[in-house]
Amino acid sequence: MKLTHLDENDRPKMVDVSPKNDTFRIAKASGTIQMSRKAYEMIIQNKTKKGPVLQTAVIAAIMGAKQTSSLIPMCHPLMITSINCDIEELNDLPGFKISVTSKLTGKTGIEMEALMGVSIGLLTIYDMAKAIDKSMVIGNIFLEEKNGGKSGHFIRKS
Repeated sequence: MKLTHLDENDRPKMVDVSPKNDTFRIAKASGTIQMSRKAYEMIIQNKTKKGPVLQTAVIAAIMGAKQTSSLIPMCHPLMITSINCDIEELNDLPGFKISVTSKLTGKTGIEMEALMGVSIGLLTIYDMAKAIDKSMVIGNIFLEEKNGGKSGHFIRKS
Protein backbone atom coordinates (compact mmCIF):
# COMPACT_ATOMS: atom_id res chain seq x y z
CA MET A 1 0.00 0.00 0.00
CA LYS A 2 1.44 3.37 -1.03
CA LEU A 3 1.06 6.12 1.54
CA THR A 4 -0.11 9.40 -0.01
CA HIS A 5 1.96 11.65 2.26
CA LEU A 6 5.31 10.04 1.39
CA ASP A 7 7.22 10.53 -1.86
CA GLU A 8 9.16 7.83 -3.76
CA ASN A 9 12.08 8.31 -1.32
CA ASP A 10 9.82 7.97 1.76
CA ARG A 11 10.08 11.70 2.55
CA PRO A 12 7.01 13.56 3.81
CA LYS A 13 5.09 15.49 1.18
CA MET A 14 1.81 17.28 0.75
CA VAL A 15 -0.51 15.48 -1.65
CA ASP A 16 -0.73 17.11 -5.09
CA VAL A 17 -4.43 17.89 -5.61
CA SER A 18 -3.92 20.04 -8.72
CA PRO A 19 -5.28 17.40 -11.16
CA LYS A 20 -8.52 17.02 -9.17
CA ASN A 21 -11.75 18.78 -10.07
CA ASP A 22 -13.46 21.16 -7.68
CA THR A 23 -16.46 19.59 -5.97
CA PHE A 24 -18.78 20.71 -3.19
CA ARG A 25 -17.64 19.23 0.12
CA ILE A 26 -19.17 19.30 3.57
CA ALA A 27 -18.10 17.79 6.89
CA LYS A 28 -19.64 17.70 10.36
CA ALA A 29 -17.72 16.79 13.51
CA SER A 30 -18.58 16.88 17.19
CA GLY A 31 -17.15 16.38 20.66
CA THR A 32 -18.04 16.81 24.31
CA ILE A 33 -16.73 18.29 27.50
CA GLN A 34 -17.85 16.93 30.86
CA MET A 35 -17.53 19.03 34.01
CA SER A 36 -18.75 19.54 37.54
CA ARG A 37 -22.32 20.65 38.12
CA LYS A 38 -20.97 23.93 39.56
CA ALA A 39 -18.93 24.74 36.43
CA TYR A 40 -21.85 23.80 34.18
CA GLU A 41 -24.30 26.03 36.07
CA MET A 42 -21.88 28.96 36.14
CA ILE A 43 -21.36 28.72 32.39
CA ILE A 44 -25.11 28.46 31.70
CA GLN A 45 -25.78 31.47 33.92
CA ASN A 46 -22.88 33.50 32.42
CA LYS A 47 -21.32 33.89 35.88
CA THR A 48 -17.72 32.94 35.10
CA LYS A 49 -15.01 35.53 35.65
CA LYS A 50 -13.71 35.23 32.10
CA GLY A 51 -16.95 36.26 30.38
CA PRO A 52 -19.41 34.51 28.06
CA VAL A 53 -17.87 31.04 27.74
CA LEU A 54 -20.16 29.54 25.11
CA GLN A 55 -20.15 32.56 22.81
CA THR A 56 -16.36 32.67 23.04
CA ALA A 57 -16.16 28.94 22.28
CA VAL A 58 -18.19 29.44 19.08
CA ILE A 59 -15.80 32.15 17.90
CA ALA A 60 -12.81 29.99 18.85
CA ALA A 61 -14.22 27.01 16.93
CA ILE A 62 -14.57 29.13 13.80
CA MET A 63 -11.08 30.55 14.21
CA GLY A 64 -9.65 27.08 14.87
CA ALA A 65 -11.20 25.64 11.72
CA LYS A 66 -9.71 28.50 9.70
CA GLN A 67 -6.21 27.80 11.08
CA THR A 68 -6.14 24.04 10.42
CA SER A 69 -3.49 24.13 7.70
CA SER A 70 -1.21 26.18 9.97
CA LEU A 71 -1.29 23.48 12.65
CA ILE A 72 -1.64 20.13 10.84
CA PRO A 73 1.44 19.73 8.62
CA MET A 74 -0.06 18.04 5.55
CA CYS A 75 -3.38 19.90 5.43
CA HIS A 76 -3.88 22.21 2.46
CA PRO A 77 -4.89 25.83 3.03
CA LEU A 78 -8.52 25.92 1.95
CA MET A 79 -10.95 28.55 0.78
CA ILE A 80 -13.64 27.64 3.30
CA THR A 81 -17.06 28.95 2.31
CA SER A 82 -18.92 28.24 5.58
CA ILE A 83 -18.27 27.26 9.18
CA ASN A 84 -21.17 26.77 11.56
CA CYS A 85 -20.78 25.91 15.24
CA ASP A 86 -23.58 24.72 17.53
CA ILE A 87 -23.33 24.08 21.24
CA GLU A 88 -25.77 21.76 22.96
CA GLU A 89 -26.27 21.82 26.71
CA LEU A 90 -25.98 18.32 28.19
CA ASN A 91 -27.60 18.75 31.59
CA ASP A 92 -27.37 15.06 32.51
CA LEU A 93 -23.60 14.85 31.82
CA PRO A 94 -23.21 17.74 32.93
CA GLY A 95 -21.38 19.42 30.08
CA PHE A 96 -21.64 20.51 26.48
CA LYS A 97 -21.50 19.07 22.98
CA ILE A 98 -19.95 21.15 20.24
CA SER A 99 -20.78 20.43 16.60
CA VAL A 100 -18.98 22.11 13.72
CA THR A 101 -20.06 21.95 10.08
CA SER A 102 -17.63 23.21 7.46
CA LYS A 103 -18.17 23.63 3.72
CA LEU A 104 -16.25 24.48 0.59
CA THR A 105 -16.06 23.92 -3.12
CA GLY A 106 -12.57 22.66 -3.77
CA LYS A 107 -10.13 19.88 -4.61
CA THR A 108 -9.69 18.36 -1.16
CA GLY A 109 -11.75 17.55 1.90
CA ILE A 110 -12.88 19.69 4.80
CA GLU A 111 -13.03 17.06 7.57
CA MET A 112 -9.92 18.24 9.39
CA GLU A 113 -11.30 21.77 9.59
CA ALA A 114 -14.50 20.51 11.25
CA LEU A 115 -12.49 18.37 13.69
CA MET A 116 -10.11 21.23 14.47
CA GLY A 117 -13.01 23.59 15.09
CA VAL A 118 -14.56 21.15 17.58
CA SER A 119 -11.23 20.64 19.35
CA ILE A 120 -10.46 24.35 19.72
CA GLY A 121 -14.03 25.13 20.82
CA LEU A 122 -13.83 22.50 23.56
CA LEU A 123 -10.37 23.64 24.65
CA THR A 124 -11.71 27.18 24.92
CA ILE A 125 -14.47 26.05 27.27
CA TYR A 126 -11.85 24.28 29.35
CA ASP A 127 -9.62 27.37 29.41
CA MET A 128 -12.42 29.67 30.45
CA ALA A 129 -13.74 27.38 33.21
CA LYS A 130 -10.58 25.76 34.55
CA ALA A 131 -10.54 28.06 37.58
CA ILE A 132 -13.85 26.46 38.60
CA ASP A 133 -13.09 22.84 37.61
CA LYS A 134 -9.68 21.53 36.55
CA SER A 135 -11.04 17.97 36.27
CA MET A 136 -13.10 18.59 33.11
CA VAL A 137 -12.84 15.83 30.49
CA ILE A 138 -12.79 16.51 26.75
CA GLY A 139 -13.69 13.53 24.60
CA ASN A 140 -15.71 11.83 21.91
CA ILE A 141 -14.30 14.03 19.14
CA PHE A 142 -15.19 12.41 15.84
CA LEU A 143 -16.35 12.93 12.28
CA GLU A 144 -20.12 12.51 12.11
CA GLU A 145 -20.59 12.98 8.38
CA LYS A 146 -18.78 14.06 5.23
CA ASN A 147 -19.82 14.34 1.64
CA GLY A 148 -18.03 15.15 -1.59
CA GLY A 149 -14.88 14.08 -3.32
CA LYS A 150 -13.70 10.67 -4.47
CA SER A 151 -14.61 8.83 -1.26
CA GLY A 152 -18.24 9.97 -1.49
CA HIS A 153 -20.70 10.16 1.39
CA PHE A 154 -19.79 8.95 4.87
CA ILE A 155 -22.19 8.86 7.83
CA ARG A 156 -21.01 7.50 11.18
CA LYS A 157 -23.25 4.73 12.39
CA SER A 158 -24.33 5.09 16.01
